[in-house]
Amino acid sequence: MVFSFLPKGLRLGTLRIYFGIMPTHVHQGINGGHFFCTFTCWEWLPLIERTQLYDHLYAWMHLITGKGCRITGFVLMPNHVHLLLFVPEGPSINSILANLKRFAAYEIIARLQRQEAADLLSRLVDGLTSGDKAREQQHRVWRTSADIKVCTNDRFVTQKLDYIHANPVKGKWSLVADASDYAHSSAAFYLNGVSGPAPVVHYHEVT
Repeated sequence: MVFSFLPKGLRLGTLRIYFGIMPTHVHQGINGGHFFCTFTCWEWLPLIERTQLYDHLYAWMHLITGKGCRITGFVLMPNHVHLLLFVPEGPSINSILANLKRFAAYEIIARLQRQEAADLLSRLVDGLTSGDKAREQQHRVWRTSADIKVCTNDRFVTQKLDYIHANPVKGKWSLVADASDYAHSSAAFYLNGVSGPAPVVHYHEVT
């Protein structure tokens, strides 16, 4: 069975021309499972915030939920994304994330072009390697690899939830004082039972 996580109207061939194949560190196979995933903008540029890509990423979450996947936790930061994602047997987590990165990169470039962000677009062109250019890739939007870890038990999941929910609060970000006040994470769902635009389910429902 072939699974496609690209929305209608976006052709995979066209996306490959723009962004090439985006590998992950380790191939996780097709047996399904619960995964903690991270991917980051090129040179830590705040491309998600600059393009207000949040609506597009929520659309992707609803898309894969319709394919049988489940979002059990997430945070969308200005320049990176953390996901806890349950994947049924069949599609590989690697292919899902590669499609997500293409799906998001295509839209980031389109929005930057509408903003006439010439300097930023030029910087993304400068990030291309000779190999990228040989594959006719036109912009470097993401760091090459995504980080994927298998969730082996509830303790691991809760550690990752605590970690991602603290992202907007701690360190250099300090975007909000309380994790549940950050609009683009699952913190309010777990802390207050408040559902937002993402189709989040409790991790107990998939483990």
